Amino acid sequence: MDFEALYQTLYRNKYYVFSFEDMLSFYPREKKDSLKKTIYRWKESGKVYALKKGLYELTYPKDLNIPDLYIAARLYGPSYVSLETALSNYSIIPEVSMAVTSVTTKPTRRFKNKHGLFIYHTIKPPAFSGYYIQRYSDFDFLMAEPEKALIDFLYFKLRGDKEFDIKEARFDKNALSRLNRKKLNLYAKIYNISLKEFYAYL
Repeated sequence: MDFEALYQTLYRNKYYVFSFEDMLSFYPREKKDSLKKTIYRWKESGKVYALKKGLYELTYPKDLNIPDLYIAARLYGPSYVSLETALSNYSIIPEVSMAVTSVTTKPTRRFKNKHGLFIYHTIKPPAFSGYYIQRYSDFDFLMAEPEKALIDFLYFKLRGDKEFDIKEARFDKNALSRLNRKKLNLYAKIYNISLKEFYAYL
């Protein structure tokens, strides 16, 4: 298979990150073993980069500057960016997360590649809500609303009756004051957690 032809097909359809299944959908007549060998050769020659087993990034002839949050969406789904990464994005916490943190209805997972560390925390299906489609250039991914990112964060901090000092989180009170309390209460109800201490902190 000619790499240039594949590149043009993937690029034209905006499959900058693609799976083995994506290749099969574009080339259904190709034998699976042949495709696997072809991808291996391209990986060894630096034309594509393996983000994980079965998922690849186009790296030749140019760097496409694919955002990490889009990589997170393609690595493991369904998932949406939340917790520390989203809270940092909304300036609710001052720290920049060292990993991209997401939530998923699938088992907890971690992936590490050249883009960094990607962490996925498991939530129950009814809690998989409160997100929207975020667009960055040609890349779309799911991002938690600020209220949902905060409730997701509190849920994991408080789960299992853990002792959690809300002051240690270094929340920006100005950013917190702009949150929609109706949404906060709605999302907290899904997890069955109390916001009494949180509101007292404000």
